[in-house]
Order: sequence, then C-alpha cells, then structure tokens
Amino acid sequence: MDTFLQQVINGLTAGSVYAVVALGYTMVYGIIQLINFAHGEVVMIGAMVAFTVINALAPTGLPPLVIVLAGTACAIPICMLVGYGMERLAYRPLRQAPRLAPLITAIGVSIILQHVALLVWSRNILAFPQIIPSHSYVIGGAAITTVQIAILAICFGMMAALAILVYRTPLGTAMRATAQNPQVAGLMGVDVNRVIAATFIIGAALGAVAGVLFGTYYGIAQYTMGSVLGLKAFSAAVLGGIGNIPGAMLGGVLLGIVEALGAGYIGDLTNLCAYETLAERISDCQGGGNFVLFGSNYQDVFAFIVLILVLVFRPSGLLGERVGERA
Repeated sequence: MDTFLQQVINGLTAGSVYAVVALGYTMVYGIIQLINFAHGEVVMIGAMVAFTVINALAPTGLPPLVIVLAGTACAIPICMLVGYGMERLAYRPLRQAPRLAPLITAIGVSIILQHVALLVWSRNILAFPQIIPSHSYVIGGAAITTVQIAILAICFGMMAALAILVYRTPLGTAMRATAQNPQVAGLMGVDVNRVIAATFIIGAALGAVAGVLFGTYYGIAQYTMGSVLGLKAFSAAVLGGIGNIPGAMLGGVLLGIVEALGAGYIGDLTNLCAYETLAERISDCQGGGNFVLFGSNYQDVFAFIVLILVLVFRPSGLLGERVGERA
C-alpha cells in the first residue's frame, strides 16, 4: 500500500506537468485544428533559459526562491515571443492551406528550435543548480517533498486560472467563438488573428512555466527533452479529448498516474528518485547517450500504450465529443 500511495504521489506530480503542457496542444487544436508539434520545444526553451539565469544567479547569494522566480520571469517572455513568432511566421501564412502543410511545418519548426538550442546550449545534459532545499513529509507511509507540493500547487493554480480566463473573460469568449466558427466570429467583430496569436502566446507561457518546473524538480535539461515530453503531453491531450481544456487537465493527471503505477509495479526500474546524487543521474543519462524522461523507459511505453488504446476504443477522448467536420 505504501508503494501504491508513493507512486500515486509521483504520478500526480508528473501528471500535473503533463496537463499544463497538454493545454498548449489542446488550445491551439481547438481554435485552428492544428497539432503544434513544436510546443514541446517551447517547453524545452523555457527550461534552458531558466537554467541559464539560475546558473548565473546561483553564486550571488540571493534567496533560492528569488533566483527561481527570476529564471521563470526570463523564460516566460522569451517563450511567448517564440510562440508568437511561430504563429505569425510559420502558421498564419498556411491557415488556408491543406491540413498536411501546417502539420509538416510544425515538425519543421520543432527541428529548427531543437538545433537552435543545440547551438546555444550544446548537446550536453545540463545540471540545474540544486539551490532549493527540499524537505519530505510522510503521509500514510509515502513521502512527499516540498518541491512536489509546490509543483502541484503551481500547476493546479495555473489550470484553474486558465479555466477562468477561457470561461469567464471577454478574451475567453472570443477564443471559444473562434473555435466554433472563425468566419462567423470575424463577422461579429472578433479579431480572429489576434485571438489566435493570443492562444499561442498563452500556451507558450504555460509551457515556459512547465519547463522551469521540470528542470527545477528533476535537476537536468537537454535540447532534446521537449520531444518525449511533448509527445506525452500530446498523448494526455488525446486521452482527455483533443481541443477540450478540462479533458487535457484530466488526461495529463491520469496519464501521469498510469505511468507511475505501471513503472512502479512492472519491470526493473531506474527511476530518477532512486539515484542518491545528481552526479549519478547525469552519468546514467550520458552513458545512454540520450535523455530519458523521468528515468525509466517503461514509463514511455505506458504513455503510448494508453494513446493507442484511446485511439482504438474512444478516438474522441474521455471528455471529447463526436462532431462533424467544420465547414
């Protein structure tokens, strides 16, 4: 029972990050029917920028919370600019093109951002300075750290704020109207281009925070980290119902729990939590040649098994609705 509760806590922590990243996918898809495969790289850039700032400020003696907040404050506007640039330069000119064109463009943008990060930060696995002290609390035989509590609080707070934005503000009303029918929304006075750009910017801001949380918690980042994290978040969005904001939240949390329980009970695991030192984590990742998300190959398997099962038995997702093609 202790193992079960511990894996649930770990799964909720990972799942909350998945959910925040999945919101970027589902918001864009809900409005322009585009799967933005470059969104994972936006998260990666957020982690890398935060790493640079935190690493630069760590020796200054500033309070750890101030250093992390400074890294986040720098990562968010940069990711917002990247998100806006993607929409304005890569996707907007192809808005009336066949759907395959923007999809291929999204893959191309993802590759470009990866290689830009490679040039700026190198291919090495980067170790975040462990500046925030972490204390553990025992709940029913399972341990939860202060960092995990902070991640859960921040992620669920951002999800609640986004829900309020979408369902209780004029911008949210314009976003939902554009998602229903952009032509009619434009006739009713909605600036469709501005709404779509705002959607990319908001999704990028959420991705930046998710990248900072990921890097701070697991202590490592690499230019390829966005690929697997992005695919898992996309799986979470499909699980909950792509285009459905509450569905993305639910799908992310469920995917994290399924992964943690599966990895906790099946196979000989090498979870990051099992390492005693950060040096052991980095050494193991470097020995494999590639960054392994959350330290276990088994967890990757469960994410995509879930995706396949959902596509086979419920293609619309848990909270998705079957709708006709938009005219």
